[in-house]
Amino acid sequence: MTDPRTPAPPVTLLDVRLGAGGPPSDVRVEDGRVIAVHPAGTAPRAPGPRLDLDGRTLLPGLWDRHVHMVQWAGLRRRLDLSAAGSARAAAGAAAVRAAGLPPGEPLVGYGFRDGLWPDTPHKRLLDAVVPDRPALLIGADLHTAWLNSPALAAAGHGDHPTGLLREDACMRAIAEVTRTTPETTDRWVDEACRAAAARGVTGVVDFEYADNVTDWTRRAAARPVPLRVAAAVWPRDLDAVLARGLRTGTPLPAGDGLVQVGPLKVLSDGSLNTRTALCHDPYPGLDPADPASHGLEEVPLADLVALLRRAAAHGLVPAVHAIGDRANEAALDAFEAVRCPGRIEHGQLLAAKDVPRFAELGVTVGVQPTHAVDDRDIADRHWAGRTHRAYAFADLLAAGAELELGSDAPVAPLDPWLTIASAVTRTGDGRPPWHPEQRIPVRAALTASCRGRRLVRVGDPADLVVTDADPLTADPDTLRAMPVHATMVAGTWTHPPS
Repeated sequence: MTDPRTPAPPVTLLDVRLGAGGPPSDVRVEDGRVIAVHPAGTAPRAPGPRLDLDGRTLLPGLWDRHVHMVQWAGLRRRLDLSAAGSARAAAGAAAVRAAGLPPGEPLVGYGFRDGLWPDTPHKRLLDAVVPDRPALLIGADLHTAWLNSPALAAAGHGDHPTGLLREDACMRAIAEVTRTTPETTDRWVDEACRAAAARGVTGVVDFEYADNVTDWTRRAAARPVPLRVAAAVWPRDLDAVLARGLRTGTPLPAGDGLVQVGPLKVLSDGSLNTRTALCHDPYPGLDPADPASHGLEEVPLADLVALLRRAAAHGLVPAVHAIGDRANEAALDAFEAVRCPGRIEHGQLLAAKDVPRFAELGVTVGVQPTHAVDDRDIADRHWAGRTHRAYAFADLLAAGAELELGSDAPVAPLDPWLTIASAVTRTGDGRPPWHPEQRIPVRAALTASCRGRRLVRVGDPADLVVTDADPLTADPDTLRAMPVHATMVAGTWTHPPS
C-alpha cells in the first residue's frame, strides 16, 4: 500500500456503477476527496491515471462500528472452541493443543458457548489436562473466561474457587494472560487492518479493553494505518483523556488524521451467553428472588446519568453497552435525563415500549446482525417467549432509529459482508431465517454500514470500495462472500489496485 501520509496522485475511475443499483458513471478523485462525478464516458481528460473498472459497483467505504482489534488480531493464533459441545470436550481440545506448544507458552482458546452445555466449566477439569502451563479459554461473547490454576495465579486470582471469571475480572484476565510486546501486538493489528481493507473496510470503532488512545497513537506513528480508526475511551482512562482536552473526533498526533478519539465506552450489563445481560424477567432455572437471576447491573442508573453528563459536558460521545431489556431501558432513561447525543451498543433485547425511544431521543443503536444468527439457539433457551423482540432490526428501522452495523469482532468475524448478509437473511447455516420479520433490506443494511449513505457524492472523502457484484442483485451466498476488487481510504488504495 502507498503511505497515506504522502499525497496520493489524482485518479479517474471510469465505467463504474455509482452505488448499488446506480447509473454508469466516471468519478474523479483528487486530494483525498471525490471532486467530480460524470455520466459514463463523459469525464474530461485530466492529469493522473485513468482506471477502467469495467462496470463494477462503487460504494462509499464500509465501516465496522464495533470491534475489539487486539483480540481479533490475535484470534488466528488461538484454539477455536466454537464447535465444543461440552466443557469436557473443550478441555479435551485444550489438552491436544497444549501438547504441541513450546514449554511454558500459555494456551489460549476462544469461542466457547457454555450457555448450551450440559456440564459446567471448572478449573479442576482444565488442571487435570493442562497442569503445567497457563490455560485461558475465552467465551464467544468476551464476557466470560475459563482458567486453570496457573492462569488464575498469573491473573491475580490464585484463590478463585471455580476458575470461571466474568465481566471486568474476565477482561482483565484476558489482557494479562494474552499480553505480548507492543511490537508484536502492533504487527498483528496491522495484519488484521490490512485484511479488513481487503474486505472493503475503510474505518472501525475500536472498543478494545485497553488505553486505545495511547495504543493507536503509537501504532500510527510507527507505520501507515490502512483505515480510519475511532479509538474508544474506557472510564478508567477518562480523567487522563479529559486532562488532555481530548474529545470524540479529535485527531490523534499521528496518522494524518485517520486516527481519532472515539466514544466513551460504558458497560451497563453483561451478555446473553454468560446470563449476565440485565433483563426484566429471570433466566430459566434460577430463583426469581435472587437479583442475580435477572443478570448483572454494572452501573446503577444514577451513576450512569452522572457519567454520561460528565462525558457529554467535555465533548465525549457516550456509547453504552446494553444487551438485556432492563439494561436498555435504563440506558435510554439515562440519555433522556442528560439529553446528549450518544449510542447504545448491541440493543439486543428490547421492551416494545422502548423501541421508539431511540429515534425520539436521537440515540443511535449499534447492532451486530451476525449475533442474531449465532445466538439464536441460546436466545431461544434463555429468552424463551421474548425472542420476537430480540435483535429487532426491522422494528427499530420502522420506528425511525438510526442503525449502525458492526461485528463485535472477535465475537463475529470482521467482515462487513457477513454482517450485511446476516441482517438481510437472518440465517447462516441453511436453517430457515430466525424471526424473518426482523430482516432488513439490502439498501438499509448498506446505509447502516456506510455511515448513513449508499451513494458516492462530490465533496465526500475518497473512502471507497469497488465490488465485482452489485449488492442489490447478489444472491445471499454472493452477498456473504462479496468479491471486493479495490478499497481506497482518503484517496489512497489500501487494497489493490495500487
